[in-house]
Amino acid sequence: MHPAMHPAFQQRIAEVAELLERTKAARDEAHTSIGWSAPLFQAAYKGGDWDVVEIATGLAHGFAFKYPAAMKFVDALEAAETRKLVPRQ
Repeated sequence: MHPAMHPAFQQRIAEVAELLERTKAARDEAHTSIGWSAPLFQAAYKGGDWDVVEIATGLAHGFAFKYPAAMKFVDALEAAETRKLVPRQ
């Protein structure tokens, strides 16, 4: 259940949506120029350990008992996927 939105925010939704739409092309260009992509994996806390989950499918690729270790695993999986996407020369 989501709490009710404050009336001041409610009144400005259209304005914010317009600003986001106008800046979308610039944001996309900036993301492309720096090689940024959306994250593919995340660490999710599940009953005492951290599952490393692929965001698109929900498939768990592994687990860790500590958050820093789970994030290292996430980073390694992200790096491996990035290497797959970059064409070899």
